[in-house]
Amino acid sequence: MTKRKRYSAEFKAKVALEAIREELTTAELAKKYDIHPTMISGWKRTAIENMAAAFGGASPGEPQISEKEVEKLHAKIGQLVIERDFLSAASSLILGTGGKKR
Repeated sequence: MTKRKRYSAEFKAKVALEAIREELTTAELAKKYDIHPTMISGWKRTAIENMAAAFGGASPGEPQISEKEVEKLHAKIGQLVIERDFLSAASSLILGTGGKKR
């Protein structure tokens, strides 16, 4: 049983771009890269369909965070800093070394 070959996104983009440029036919590209022509056609179709997303605003992988969420996170950071400082001071009283073990 043969194992399927995996191609990187960069490789797929390179081949799809060459197919879009149409400097070589799909059959010639398939022979050049040792790939089935159907794969090249699929990669080309996918590249063309997703091309508009490259010029859009935010990328789909980039989550939108509201101002309210940012304020909540800043408050949590402040709380954690206070707790850290308190525990550091308490440990220095207990250990007498500024919070570091001897």
